Amino acid sequence: MKLSRSPSLTLRLTLLFALASACVLFLLGLVIGHAVERHFEEQDMEVLKEKSAVARQILEDLPRDRPGLPLADRLGAAFSGHPGLAVAVHDDSGMAIYANVPLAFPDPLQSGTGVTAPQVPTKWTAPDGRSWRGVAMRIPDRRAGADRVASPAHTLAIAVDIVHHEHFMHSFRQSLWTFIGAATVAMGLLGWFAVRRGLSPLAAIKRRADEITANRLHTRLPVESIPHELADLAATLNGMLSRLEESFQRLSNFSSDLAHELRTPVSNLLTQTQVTLSRARTAEDYRVVLESNAEEFERLSRTISDMLFLAKSDNGQIIPNRESIDLADEIGNLLDFYNVLAEEKSIALSLEGKGRLLGDRLMLRRAVGNLLSNALRYTLEGGRVRVRIENGGNGRTQITVENTGNDIPCEHLPRLFDRFYRVDGSRQRTTENSGLGLAITKSIVVAHTGTVEVDSNNGTTRFTMSFPDTADTASRPQ
Repeated sequence: MKLSRSPSLTLRLTLLFALASACVLFLLGLVIGHAVERHFEEQDMEVLKEKSAVARQILEDLPRDRPGLPLADRLGAAFSGHPGLAVAVHDDSGMAIYANVPLAFPDPLQSGTGVTAPQVPTKWTAPDGRSWRGVAMRIPDRRAGADRVASPAHTLAIAVDIVHHEHFMHSFRQSLWTFIGAATVAMGLLGWFAVRRGLSPLAAIKRRADEITANRLHTRLPVESIPHELADLAATLNGMLSRLEESFQRLSNFSSDLAHELRTPVSNLLTQTQVTLSRARTAEDYRVVLESNAEEFERLSRTISDMLFLAKSDNGQIIPNRESIDLADEIGNLLDFYNVLAEEKSIALSLEGKGRLLGDRLMLRRAVGNLLSNALRYTLEGGRVRVRIENGGNGRTQITVENTGNDIPCEHLPRLFDRFYRVDGSRQRTTENSGLGLAITKSIVVAHTGTVEVDSNNGTTRFTMSFPDTADTASRPQ
């Protein structure tokens, strides 16, 4: 099943930019529309307050003892020449006393609100489709001397025609939303352009990365010429390329060294076999050839076994067993084993200190044995090899193997634990040495979460293995 590709980063950022712009413009349109609507409402309220004050003055000055006074004429004269203005006066019983236009006011305006001044206006649409905005108020009887609010005499309802306002707002909203839509599209296009320009350094990084091949791992991304936000990414990629280059170089060297190591015994076997088959031989001659071939096969077998061990180590497949080990006993047994070789070269072997360690007994024997074999191989006749076991104050156990002899040049020390690496000069290659012993030792120490170091000066070379001191912790009751 083929998975669909996710949208490009440019498309995502463009859509997000357009959406954010649309939201901002929409909110801005709402604010502007509300502000314009509020402005018209305030204009209408000014008109309503002005006209209601005129009507109130007429009603409050109406003599109560002159019922025949033409109230309709006085109100008509006051509000004549005001198209779009509706005025209605009702008495306490709800009977209409005056109305300049046949307009049906809503019930809240006909009954009044119990106040003597215009308040929040009411907006409605008449049956003929025209929109109105109006207010209502009670006009108290001043001649009665009663409380103005508690003893009203008339209800005044007054409204203004807002059709022209509605038409303007309709046209304004259409123009506003059209502009917002066009602005959203324009902002999306501008956002796409800005995103394309902003992501151009990524395209440059991609082009530079396309140039990197197995033969050009030395190529690096230009950190100085890209924005600060991408500099960390480029630096991380450069670090990855450096590690890849180093690993690739080590793999190439390892392949070359491995081919060289295997070529010698295979060549010896082939040559010796061809020579033997060139003419008839006695049974004793064949026995000698087979014994010689067996030695070469043993060397090949050891090399292959060491390579398999290191391959497992590289893939984290070396899982050491954990048991408490008496280091003095184990290393003492190793010294007994190498004592015969040491006596042949008049080399003095010694062990100092004691301690315990939680680890794999066979692996640790192999690591220390490799160091002892290496030390005996390069110690001059009459020299000494000393092993020290120390419990450091920093919670670590150290095993040091030191031997006398020629110093190792400083430039070779960092590579001593590389596979198949050998130092020229006094430490010449021997047929017994495949160049993997120190690499295996390092792998074992690392598998035990330890470290191994080497220094060589003043005629003494020291290999120091340092392990976490976990033996006491393991034996402590929980």
